[in-house]
Amino acid sequence: MYRNALSQMKAKNLETGKHADGQGLWLFKRRRDAGKWVLRVTVSGRRREMGLGPWPDVSIAEARDRAAEARKLVRDGFDPVVEREKERSSRRRLLFHEAVNGCFAAKQVELKGDGKAGRWLSPLSNHILPKIGRVPVEDIDQHVLRTVLEPIWHEKADTARKALNRINLSLKHAAALGLNVDLQATMKLRALLGKQRHTTVHIPSLPYEELPEFYGWLETKNLLAAKVLQFLILTGARTSEVRLATYDEILGGVWYLPAERTKTGREHRIPLSNAAQTIIDAASCSFGNTLVFPAKSGKPLTDVAMSALMKREGYTARPHGFRASFRTWMEEQTDYAYEVCQ
Repeated sequence: MYRNALSQMKAKNLETGKHADGQGLWLFKRRRDAGKWVLRVTVSGRRREMGLGPWPDVSIAEARDRAAEARKLVRDGFDPVVEREKERSSRRRLLFHEAVNGCFAAKQVELKGDGKAGRWLSPLSNHILPKIGRVPVEDIDQHVLRTVLEPIWHEKADTARKALNRINLSLKHAAALGLNVDLQATMKLRALLGKQRHTTVHIPSLPYEELPEFYGWLETKNLLAAKVLQFLILTGARTSEVRLATYDEILGGVWYLPAERTKTGREHRIPLSNAAQTIIDAASCSFGNTLVFPAKSGKPLTDVAMSALMKREGYTARPHGFRASFRTWMEEQTDYAYEVCQ
């Protein structure tokens, strides 16, 4: 088999087309002054073509050296194309935003609604990734994290806590990929920033002693928001659960909340009182919609509509606070066990 058939001058004068140098090395010329080097080898009975770089940027001597290295891999039982891809992957550094997205994809099945609401990613998307998203994940340490979390550590303590949790999970995900990341970075950051200055703000609730009068006032209002508030009080459910309730969830006097609609991720059953069932029946007569309480647009009623109704009457309490009112009533006026009240 011929070898070293080409020279620098001969290659320059060749017409467009494919020209052999020998031992599987070819020059593919697409123009008189431009082309590429290609090596043809047989690996496990299959022919492979491997690009060795552009001509004339890669000289004949360099192309022959690259071809010799690839042929040696073939003799040793390796596929040179596969080995090159492995080397390129190992050289490419995973960026922090890629580690975060990979972690999110791996955890989606655990998240409510597959994380489509964006709550898992939002602390990172709003405060972290715009600043350090393109930093290689192996370069993330407590000092890098400090630059993005220190400004919100006290002022937005809950957001900072959630962001730090997601960062820790993303670093563990990168470590599982075999990358050399600092798994202690978040712990070290806590030591740097110290304890958060944060006071939990509870949603204002109505004292349960005032609920009968408030409920009676709602009876006088021929408004959808008023009926939804009554149903909220009677069931002790969350506002989102009530707003998005559908008729197919209600069967035989029981409201079956599917797992994907509950905060705990477990199915929840709520027996409906006669008063609650009456509200359902009245809604069924008034609205032709799969939603029990649709707005005029046909879409779910908003939290704002219920809060606005209470605010106009001068109440500082908010709809979600009725759960706290119910919980306090159970603790102070019944003998049910703590676990049942919870």
